Amino acid sequence: MDVFLKTVGALNDETRVQILAFIAHKGEVCVCDIESSFNMIQSRISRHLKILKDAGFLKVDRRGKWAYYAIRSPLDRFRLACLEEISYLELNLPQNSSTCKGVS
Repeated sequence: MDVFLKTVGALNDETRVQILAFIAHKGEVCVCDIESSFNMIQSRISRHLKILKDAGFLKVDRRGKWAYYAIRSPLDRFRLACLEEISYLELNLPQNSSTCKGVS
């Protein structure tokens, strides 16, 4: 029950759904790219990313001062089905407008 509620809770926010779709579409993304693409302050983006990570959708790879987010693999069937359903939504995802100096 806890996994279900965490997953559903994480997806109960339009911005988090858009961030998840953005990462799924782009692959591994630096947090600075997410901040600039969504035009949000670091603390707000970090909160959304933490919720998605705690819900089991994301993995993070820290490289120096940069954090890179990607879809966790493997995902269980429920989260995978959620991602698939999100892919069918007609979302207006931002273009990657990075000024990031991180190295992939």
